[in-house]
Amino acid sequence: MHSFVRSSCAVVKNSFVLNQCGRPVLLNAAATFHTSKMVQIKEGDKIPSIDLFEDSPANKVNMADLCAGKKVILFAVPGAFTPGCSKTHLPGYVEKAGDLKSSGATEIVCVSVNDPFVMSAWGKQHNATGKVRMLADPAAAFTKALELGADLPPLGGLRSKRYSMVLEDGVVKSLNVEPDGTGLSCSLADKIKL
Repeated sequence: MHSFVRSSCAVVKNSFVLNQCGRPVLLNAAATFHTSKMVQIKEGDKIPSIDLFEDSPANKVNMADLCAGKKVILFAVPGAFTPGCSKTHLPGYVEKAGDLKSSGATEIVCVSVNDPFVMSAWGKQHNATGKVRMLADPAAAFTKALELGADLPPLGGLRSKRYSMVLEDGVVKSLNVEPDGTGLSCSLADKIKL
Protein backbone atom coordinates (compact mmCIF):
# COMPACT_ATOMS: atom_id res chain seq x y z
CA MET A 1 0.00 0.00 0.00
CA HIS A 2 1.31 3.45 -0.92
CA SER A 3 1.48 6.20 1.62
CA PHE A 4 0.42 9.61 0.39
CA VAL A 5 0.25 13.21 1.55
CA ARG A 6 -2.53 15.59 0.59
CA SER A 7 -1.95 19.22 -0.08
CA SER A 8 -4.09 21.91 -1.62
CA CYS A 9 -2.53 21.28 -5.01
CA ALA A 10 -1.49 17.63 -5.35
CA VAL A 11 -1.38 14.10 -3.96
CA VAL A 12 2.08 12.57 -3.57
CA LYS A 13 2.58 8.80 -3.96
CA ASN A 14 6.14 7.57 -3.61
CA SER A 15 7.97 9.66 -6.24
CA PHE A 16 4.94 10.68 -8.31
CA VAL A 17 2.55 13.62 -8.09
CA LEU A 18 -0.99 13.40 -9.39
CA ASN A 19 -1.73 16.56 -11.32
CA GLN A 20 -5.14 18.24 -11.32
CA CYS A 21 -6.30 15.85 -14.05
CA GLY A 22 -5.32 12.85 -11.92
CA ARG A 23 -2.38 11.91 -14.14
CA PRO A 24 0.88 10.86 -12.45
CA VAL A 25 3.89 13.11 -12.96
CA LEU A 26 7.35 11.89 -11.91
CA LEU A 27 9.04 14.03 -9.27
CA ASN A 28 12.74 14.76 -9.31
CA ALA A 29 13.97 12.85 -6.26
CA ALA A 30 16.32 15.70 -5.35
CA ALA A 31 13.59 18.33 -5.56
CA THR A 32 11.82 19.67 -2.54
CA PHE A 33 8.04 19.45 -2.72
CA HIS A 34 6.38 22.54 -1.27
CA THR A 35 2.85 22.00 0.00
CA SER A 36 2.13 25.21 1.89
CA LYS A 37 0.23 28.08 0.29
CA MET A 38 2.04 31.34 -0.26
CA VAL A 39 0.64 34.29 1.68
CA GLN A 40 0.30 37.93 0.79
CA ILE A 41 3.03 40.22 2.06
CA LYS A 42 2.04 41.99 5.27
CA GLU A 43 3.22 44.72 7.61
CA GLY A 44 6.51 43.73 9.23
CA ASP A 45 7.68 41.64 6.25
CA LYS A 46 10.85 42.44 4.28
CA ILE A 47 10.50 43.38 0.62
CA PRO A 48 11.87 40.57 -1.58
CA SER A 49 15.17 40.93 -3.40
CA ILE A 50 13.80 40.90 -6.95
CA ASP A 51 14.96 42.86 -9.98
CA LEU A 52 12.60 45.24 -11.73
CA PHE A 53 13.48 47.33 -14.77
CA GLU A 54 13.69 51.09 -15.29
CA ASP A 55 13.61 52.59 -18.81
CA SER A 56 15.06 49.49 -20.55
CA PRO A 57 15.74 45.78 -20.01
CA ALA A 58 19.42 46.66 -19.44
CA ASN A 59 18.67 48.78 -16.35
CA LYS A 60 17.88 46.42 -13.46
CA VAL A 61 16.73 47.83 -10.13
CA ASN A 62 16.79 45.41 -7.20
CA MET A 63 13.93 46.26 -4.85
CA ALA A 64 15.70 45.18 -1.64
CA ASP A 65 18.75 47.28 -2.58
CA LEU A 66 16.59 50.26 -3.58
CA CYS A 67 14.82 50.24 -0.20
CA ALA A 68 17.90 49.65 1.99
CA GLY A 69 18.30 52.50 4.49
CA LYS A 70 15.48 54.54 2.94
CA LYS A 71 11.82 55.36 3.41
CA VAL A 72 10.14 54.34 0.15
CA ILE A 73 6.56 54.73 -1.00
CA LEU A 74 5.69 51.98 -3.47
CA PHE A 75 2.41 51.85 -5.32
CA ALA A 76 1.32 49.36 -7.93
CA VAL A 77 -1.23 49.58 -10.71
CA PRO A 78 -2.94 47.01 -12.96
CA GLY A 79 -1.57 48.60 -16.12
CA ALA A 80 0.16 51.59 -17.65
CA PHE A 81 -2.05 53.83 -19.79
CA THR A 82 -5.25 52.32 -18.34
CA PRO A 83 -7.99 54.83 -17.40
CA GLY A 84 -7.93 54.78 -13.58
CA CYS A 85 -4.16 54.52 -13.47
CA SER A 86 -3.68 57.39 -15.95
CA LYS A 87 -6.42 59.74 -14.76
CA THR A 88 -6.09 59.33 -11.00
CA HIS A 89 -3.49 57.02 -9.52
CA LEU A 90 -0.18 58.06 -11.13
CA PRO A 91 -1.10 61.77 -11.46
CA GLY A 92 -1.93 61.91 -7.75
CA TYR A 93 1.54 60.68 -6.79
CA VAL A 94 3.23 62.99 -9.32
CA GLU A 95 1.27 65.96 -7.94
CA LYS A 96 2.00 65.11 -4.29
CA ALA A 97 5.62 63.98 -4.78
CA GLY A 98 7.07 67.19 -3.33
CA ASP A 99 4.88 67.02 -0.22
CA LEU A 100 5.57 63.29 0.30
CA LYS A 101 9.32 63.78 -0.07
CA SER A 102 9.35 66.78 2.28
CA SER A 103 7.49 64.57 4.79
CA GLY A 104 10.30 62.01 4.74
CA ALA A 105 9.92 59.79 1.68
CA THR A 106 13.26 59.19 -0.04
CA GLU A 107 11.78 57.53 -3.14
CA ILE A 108 8.34 57.11 -4.69
CA VAL A 109 8.08 54.04 -6.93
CA CYS A 110 5.33 52.94 -9.32
CA VAL A 111 5.27 49.25 -10.31
CA SER A 112 3.23 47.58 -13.02
CA VAL A 113 3.30 44.31 -14.94
CA ASN A 114 4.42 45.95 -18.17
CA ASP A 115 7.65 46.19 -20.12
CA PRO A 116 10.17 48.90 -19.18
CA PHE A 117 9.67 50.86 -22.41
CA VAL A 118 5.94 51.18 -21.75
CA MET A 119 6.52 52.25 -18.13
CA SER A 120 9.09 54.83 -19.25
CA ALA A 121 6.77 56.29 -21.91
CA TRP A 122 3.86 56.39 -19.46
CA GLY A 123 5.98 58.19 -16.86
CA LYS A 124 7.16 60.76 -19.42
CA GLN A 125 3.57 61.41 -20.51
CA HIS A 126 2.70 62.26 -16.88
CA ASN A 127 5.87 64.26 -16.08
CA ALA A 128 6.97 61.69 -13.47
CA THR A 129 10.71 62.18 -14.10
CA GLY A 130 12.43 63.15 -10.85
CA LYS A 131 9.21 62.58 -8.90
CA VAL A 132 8.11 58.95 -9.33
CA ARG A 133 10.35 56.10 -10.48
CA MET A 134 8.56 53.95 -13.06
CA LEU A 135 9.57 50.31 -12.58
CA ALA A 136 8.46 47.45 -14.82
CA ASP A 137 7.70 43.94 -13.57
CA PRO A 138 7.52 42.30 -17.03
CA ALA A 139 7.25 38.65 -15.92
CA ALA A 140 5.25 39.53 -12.76
CA ALA A 141 8.03 38.06 -10.59
CA PHE A 142 7.72 40.82 -7.99
CA THR A 143 3.92 40.73 -8.08
CA LYS A 144 3.89 36.96 -7.59
CA ALA A 145 6.42 37.14 -4.74
CA LEU A 146 4.15 39.59 -2.90
CA GLU A 147 1.07 37.46 -3.68
CA LEU A 148 -0.62 40.61 -4.97
CA GLY A 149 -1.51 39.45 -8.46
CA ALA A 150 -4.91 39.55 -10.12
CA ASP A 151 -6.06 37.61 -13.17
CA LEU A 152 -7.36 40.30 -15.53
CA PRO A 153 -7.85 38.66 -18.96
CA PRO A 154 -8.87 41.93 -20.74
CA LEU A 155 -5.48 43.40 -19.71
CA GLY A 156 -3.48 40.34 -20.78
CA GLY A 157 -3.84 37.97 -17.83
CA LEU A 158 -1.83 38.26 -14.63
CA ARG A 159 -1.52 41.86 -13.48
CA SER A 160 -0.88 43.56 -10.17
CA LYS A 161 -3.63 44.43 -7.77
CA ARG A 162 -3.79 48.12 -7.01
CA TYR A 163 -2.04 48.85 -3.71
CA SER A 164 0.35 51.16 -1.92
CA MET A 165 2.87 50.56 0.83
CA VAL A 166 5.38 52.47 2.89
CA LEU A 167 8.72 50.73 3.43
CA GLU A 168 11.39 51.67 5.95
CA ASP A 169 14.78 50.06 5.34
CA GLY A 170 13.03 47.39 3.24
CA VAL A 171 10.39 46.52 5.88
CA VAL A 172 6.69 47.04 5.14
CA LYS A 173 5.38 49.62 7.63
CA SER A 174 1.95 50.04 6.05
CA LEU A 175 0.09 48.24 3.26
CA ASN A 176 -3.10 49.41 1.57
CA VAL A 177 -4.59 46.94 -0.91
CA GLU A 178 -7.74 48.00 -2.71
CA PRO A 179 -10.60 45.77 -1.47
CA ASP A 180 -11.51 44.68 -5.02
CA GLY A 181 -7.89 44.80 -6.21
CA THR A 182 -8.50 47.51 -8.79
CA GLY A 183 -10.52 50.34 -7.17
CA LEU A 184 -9.26 53.81 -6.34
CA SER A 185 -9.64 54.50 -2.64
CA CYS A 186 -7.12 53.42 0.02
CA SER A 187 -4.03 53.27 -2.24
CA LEU A 188 -4.12 56.86 -3.47
CA ALA A 189 -1.39 59.42 -2.72
CA ASP A 190 -3.54 61.42 -0.32
CA LYS A 191 -4.02 58.30 1.86
CA ILE A 192 -0.28 57.76 2.48
CA LYS A 193 0.69 58.16 6.13
CA LEU A 194 4.39 58.77 6.76
